[in-house]
Amino acid sequence: MISAIREAGPRALLLQLQSLDDVLACHQQLTSAPFRGQVDAVAAARTVLLRFSSRPALREARQHLDDLEFPAFSAEGARHVELEVIYDGEDLEELAAHLGMSTEALITWHSGQAWTGAFGGFAPGFTYCVPSHNDDDAAESADPAAAALDVPRRSSPRKAVPAGAVALAGEFSAVYPRVSPGGWQLIGHTPAVLWDLEREARGESPALVRPGDSVRYTPVQGRAATTTSTSDASSTSTVPSAPEAESPAQEAVLNVVDPGLQTLIQDLGRVGFSDLGVSRAGVADEASMLQANRLVGNEPHAAVLESLHGGLSVRAESTAVLAVCGAEVPLTVTGVAGARRPAPLRAPFALSAGETLSLGAPERGLRSVLALRGGIAATEVLGSVSTDTMSGLGPAPLAAGDHVSRAELDTRAVGMPEAASTAGATSLRFTYGPREDWFSSEEAHRLTTQSWTVTQASNRIGIRLEVGETSSGEPGRPLERLENGELPSEGVVRGSLQMPPAGAPVLFLNDHPVTGGYPVIGVVIEEDLPAAAQLVPGDTIHLTPVDPDTLTSEKRPHP
Repeated sequence: MISAIREAGPRALLLQLQSLDDVLACHQQLTSAPFRGQVDAVAAARTVLLRFSSRPALREARQHLDDLEFPAFSAEGARHVELEVIYDGEDLEELAAHLGMSTEALITWHSGQAWTGAFGGFAPGFTYCVPSHNDDDAAESADPAAAALDVPRRSSPRKAVPAGAVALAGEFSAVYPRVSPGGWQLIGHTPAVLWDLEREARGESPALVRPGDSVRYTPVQGRAATTTSTSDASSTSTVPSAPEAESPAQEAVLNVVDPGLQTLIQDLGRVGFSDLGVSRAGVADEASMLQANRLVGNEPHAAVLESLHGGLSVRAESTAVLAVCGAEVPLTVTGVAGARRPAPLRAPFALSAGETLSLGAPERGLRSVLALRGGIAATEVLGSVSTDTMSGLGPAPLAAGDHVSRAELDTRAVGMPEAASTAGATSLRFTYGPREDWFSSEEAHRLTTQSWTVTQASNRIGIRLEVGETSSGEPGRPLERLENGELPSEGVVRGSLQMPPAGAPVLFLNDHPVTGGYPVIGVVIEEDLPAAAQLVPGDTIHLTPVDPDTLTSEKRPHP
């Protein structure tokens, strides 16, 4: 049963349930019979996150949730998956010591235990597995002293966990499908491929481990294959990696001379795949994408190029109409004979065959959006051509020599020059919750009374912030929790201000993990996320609380 309902920003609800069985049953019901305007339903350890298309849709659903009834979860079609593991994780010895056991005992417990896939999340193919309490053989083979482990997460997540890492956190075991940040304890690795789009092409789930599957971790000394079996058949194979997305074979319009630090193909992202661990992705500065497409006469959803910190240089193979928006960058057009001229920012302009457009270093902001009249051609993956830097879905980052083709989308008249829309913001609006109660009212208020500085360890996954100054110019300090325990993993939305124990928030952007295990004290509203995407290391910002219905300053008493 639903025991509590919390808001996670103006367009999402976090449903608290009493058990994992209730979570699975509730999630199954809400995916088979969604509310009007429901975009995503993300199951987690003790919660289901519902994301809606609008605030009115959320409020309508909220009226019916108290009376929601759901039947028991059905695991029809579940399989048995064996994952062969080399127990060489860098946290193995320290974790065993923390748990008061030998490394051999911890390995015996993990491999002797039978596990069940509970729910997806965090990243594509990352399936949270829980001990199968009804497996008598596993209970006898496991170390009785370690029968109920509660594994703490790291106080600060790693910036990069290797692909195939086998990890523990709380009551869960899982495998990181690819290189990604993460705060779980690493105990080993497996050569199995947990996410493979070729499986989807065969009509199967791209995730190797799915909710309801039974799982065994088998100790091995070297590289091995993974066995998956059902009641009807079994097979053994080493699964190939997912193929790279390639652009359709069309005539090139632009040739990439220099991609700069990073240039990606982006559109408005993927919707409705969060329960598979697939985040929205999409262009980070959505306002600039809409502006650029408007200027060249494209439909709003037409794919664009997103360039990080300037440096992009493209040569026209045929005449192209372009617009560049976002960061304040100088634009230079170099002709065939070497003559140079400036190009306008936030206005449509033509690039003739043989001419080269170069983006300089930004004077303000971080990301530039380049739109091509007619759109940019690329192969869709799960309904979008966006590059997801965390999951690896979508086209690879552009490299020198790559060709960019026109999608031949319908176009309208080009637009008139426009003013800047995003770069230069120093304040971000947010709503408190869903885990504001993990902090005292004084600490929650202090989130808004001291500044925060963007660090170098920021990317499309999230912006890591560090403590700045108080309003009086004194050094600030990290936030302190009321709760010292671990938060079971739960769904998180774009814009979440996640708070690791170190006390400095991480602001999740487009490629964020679908679930996380640190409390979210608040959520930056979607209207301010384009400005957040333009923040550069060293920028100082303030967080301003607002009412979720009016998006105006929240009137709450100071502690």
